[in-house]
Amino acid sequence: MTMNKKNLDWNNLGFSYIKTDHRFVSNFKDGAWDKGQLVSDETIVIHESAGVLQYSQSCFEGMKAYTTEKGQTVIFRPDLNAQRMADTCTRLEMAVYPTESFIDAVKATVKANIEWVPPYGSGATLYIRPYIFGSGPVIGVKPSSEYQFRVFTTPVGPYFKGGVHPLTLCVSDFDRAAPRGTGNIKAGLNYAMSLHPSVLAHQNGYDENIYLDPETRTKVEETGGANFIFVTKDNKVVTPKSPSILPSITRRSLMYVAKEYLGLEVEEREVLLEEVKDFAECGLCGTAAVISPVGRIVDHGKVIDLPSGMDKMGTITQKLYNTLNDIQLGRIEAPKGWLQVIE
Repeated sequence: MTMNKKNLDWNNLGFSYIKTDHRFVSNFKDGAWDKGQLVSDETIVIHESAGVLQYSQSCFEGMKAYTTEKGQTVIFRPDLNAQRMADTCTRLEMAVYPTESFIDAVKATVKANIEWVPPYGSGATLYIRPYIFGSGPVIGVKPSSEYQFRVFTTPVGPYFKGGVHPLTLCVSDFDRAAPRGTGNIKAGLNYAMSLHPSVLAHQNGYDENIYLDPETRTKVEETGGANFIFVTKDNKVVTPKSPSILPSITRRSLMYVAKEYLGLEVEEREVLLEEVKDFAECGLCGTAAVISPVGRIVDHGKVIDLPSGMDKMGTITQKLYNTLNDIQLGRIEAPKGWLQVIE
């Protein structure tokens, strides 16, 4: 689908909200979802006693639409976002929005905002935010009986403006999740809880926190908004395994790319904080940046400098980043089903 684009400075977009023309809305009432519709109004009117306001019944997903080298508009693995949102809703006793309906809604919203999808080569993408919240009134502590599912989009610039700068992380004294809690789902409340530790980290001169496992506080889990990948000195790609880690779609994709495209050995296992000093490279993976390289980790004054350094991505991390980026932008063939084309 080729079309005129909006008159934006595509090469200088930030990572912030820009209103686009349409968003999708569907309501759950009397035990069923309506068919939903595209609307132009970005404001939401809800009951003062809505479940989301009283007991934080809300969840969200983050994904992107890209313009490929051939000029097609594609969405990256929306089926996995749909499944993760369904898992989150089940855990939070919220109405599950069906997978096929989710994918259709996301496609419809992107198609309705096609002029806002940044052009190929700009480094920018269309960020897509599906979310669900409890909209029905509740006073007693119980699930809402009504929900709203929405999807909005906003064009965003490349995560790394002016080049990649490896991050400095600190080991947090806070826990991101409780043992057997909600760390493995994308509940809005998880992110609210991470804001205070994040502000403290920034005030102390760090880019982000490392959260350890909440039970023993000896194992690496994730940061507030991204999963870890590590590279050993013999080029094995390792990612932490834990029941309280959010299953990142980017991380799962990168592990597949490492094995199937780059021929590297991969391993998902528990990673002790004690062994981080022995890795060659470290990165944070998520929708926004794909991979953010980590150059230094500080554990209460004890400094761990990764051999990949503070100037650029490590060699393997860079290959992983380039390969997944090339898949998303249609420069190399994607695995079956990874890219859904907007017709």
